[in-house]
This record gives sequence, C-alpha cells and structure tokens, in this order.
Amino acid sequence: MRARRVLPVLLFAAIATAVAAAAVPQTPAPFTVHEWGTFTSVAGADGQAVRWLPQNGPVDLPCFVEHNPLQFKGSLSGTVRMETPVLYFYAQQPLETSVRVGFPQGYLSEWYPHATVTTGATGVTTNGTIAWPSVQVAPGTAGAYPRESGASHYYAARATDASPLLVAAQPEKFLFYRGVGQFQPPLTAIARDDGSVAVRSTAGAPIGDVIYFERRGGALTFTSRHAASAEVLLARPSLDDASGAPLAELKKILVANGLYPREAQAMVDTWKDSWFEEGARLLYVVPRADVDAILPLSMSPGPAALARVFVGRIELMTPATLRDVKAAVTSRDRRMLTRYGRFLLPIAGRAGLTLPVDLAATLADTPVPTCR
Repeated sequence: MRARRVLPVLLFAAIATAVAAAAVPQTPAPFTVHEWGTFTSVAGADGQAVRWLPQNGPVDLPCFVEHNPLQFKGSLSGTVRMETPVLYFYAQQPLETSVRVGFPQGYLSEWYPHATVTTGATGVTTNGTIAWPSVQVAPGTAGAYPRESGASHYYAARATDASPLLVAAQPEKFLFYRGVGQFQPPLTAIARDDGSVAVRSTAGAPIGDVIYFERRGGALTFTSRHAASAEVLLARPSLDDASGAPLAELKKILVANGLYPREAQAMVDTWKDSWFEEGARLLYVVPRADVDAILPLSMSPGPAALARVFVGRIELMTPATLRDVKAAVTSRDRRMLTRYGRFLLPIAGRAGLTLPVDLAATLADTPVPTCR
C-alpha cells in the first residue's frame, strides 16, 4: 500500500516541476544587430546645411519597395537626405523581435519589408516613426529575395553574412528605410576661396575620420585625415595627383567604427557611384550619440550587441564647383550641368544663376516610379 501511494506523489511532483519550468520566461537567444546608412546635406556659405530638394533625381529603388504617398505630391524640401539605412541581424538560432525607429525631425519616404509608418503631426516633417512589430530572424535558411531586372543601389546591401529575415511573409536580408530630415548635421564645412575646407564639430567633439574628395572631369583625388580636435582645416586635394576614389580607405574606416568587412564592402559598393560623382564633398563618420538622437532605435527583445555606423556626406559648393557650373550655364552645356544631378539647384542658387528653362523644369519635378 505504501508503494502505491509513492507513485502518484512522484508523478504529481514531476508534473508540478514541468509546469513550473514552463511558467518561467525563457531567456531570449542572444543576437547581434549592425546598421549602416548615410546622411547627405549641402553646405551653404556659413557651413550650415541649406534647404534643398533631396528627392530630385532618378528613382533608384525596385518597385517592391514601399513609398510614402506624400513623396510624390510635389517636391518636399529638407536639410538632410537620410539614405539607405539597413539593419542586419546575426543569430545562431531562430528568433522573433520587434523593431521601432523614430525620426523626430523628419519623415519616412521609403521602406521594405512592409512596416507601420507614421508621418507625424504635420504629415510631413515632425516625429516620423517606422515599426516592424514582428521580425522573424531565420539563420541557416535559404533566402529567396525579390529582385527585378533593372539596376538599383538596393541589391548590393545583400552581400553580407547576415541572417535571412521574414516580415509579413516578405523575405529580405535586412530592414531598409529612407527619409528626409529637417535638422543640422553634427559638422559644419566652409569652402574657402583657396579651395580649402574649414570643418568644425558643432558639439565641440573630436571630428574623427574625414575625407575631402574632389572630381573634375576625369580626375579624381582625395585627402584623408583623422582629426582628434573639434576643428580642422583641410587643404584642397591636388588634381595633379590623381589618387582615384578612396574605396580602400573608406572600407577601413567603416570597419574601424564597428562594421564587419562584408558590411563595409556592401556599403561602399552601394554608394561608390554616387559618393564619387562630379564635384567636391566631405565624408565623415557620424558620432554614435548623434545617430541615436537623430534615429532613436528600440527592439524587444534587444540585441546583445549593436553597431550603428553612418557616413555623413556634405556636398561642398567650392569656388571650382561654382566656376564650372557658371561656365556650363553660360555655354548651355546641359551634359555638364546634369553631372551635378540633384545638387545643381542649390549650387545654382548659391551662384545666383538662372538655369535653362527645360533643365530647370526637369529638376523641379519629383520623379514618380513607373511601377504598376
């Protein structure tokens, strides 16, 4: 009789232990998140970012990318184009997380996969947000990602070792979003009469890695510095010493600031044709504190490690740029003018120029995707 009573007691104890174990929340599996992106601005005479039309230029995204309908209701101006931030996830086992990015001083214009997007109180410029409530991270699976036949900046970002994702039945290698901001970048850049550029951190913080690049016709050259101070004067790089585009230097800088080598290469491959087009510009790494303030990011559960590496691109209206654009307007050299693309309007405005009517009309229209 005693043995018979022991068996039910032991069985009850085993069941109770299993129930108690099931009631204890499981520790989320550790994972890592890396992000890169670009903040593009145009410096005025005082070094501050001027208002321009960041969305001018050809549409370079595939049709499956979603668009804010406000983007195509006229040209929306801003001081900064937030270009192609992508979020990568690295995990050893499948997991689910939610992701939310705020944009307090801007609005979201494009994104993929499908997300919940708000445009803020005014519908355009204030307190934009984007959220992916359920991101399925699926390491080790074969990702069948959407692709179209046309060329696009979009696809190069997939060339990494990140885990495949699934959001709302849409597979992708990353979370992608873009927007237009109404804020001042953390650096000012004044183009001086001798071609040099005076760079200053508005917060008084060390500037860090910075590249001054220039392209005139077929000549490409640059100078690279690591500035430990809050101010630095960069001499104009000599076009006689055509060093080419700083591809290797940029990749090294990106890795030093936290990206994996394949991520850094993907970022360079995404933007190498745009970063190194006609004109002069400054490239720098945006301080992490500024990235977090401009784009507050939250995830639940959160990652064990997070890297956010953004490149600031400041388009410079140097004496050489103003001179070349003036000459092209005078000679009606449309081919030369179109080399400056979306930056031509602010450059012409700075120079007090009137563009040819046909070219001005083309640049004034925000392009609408031909997607059906």
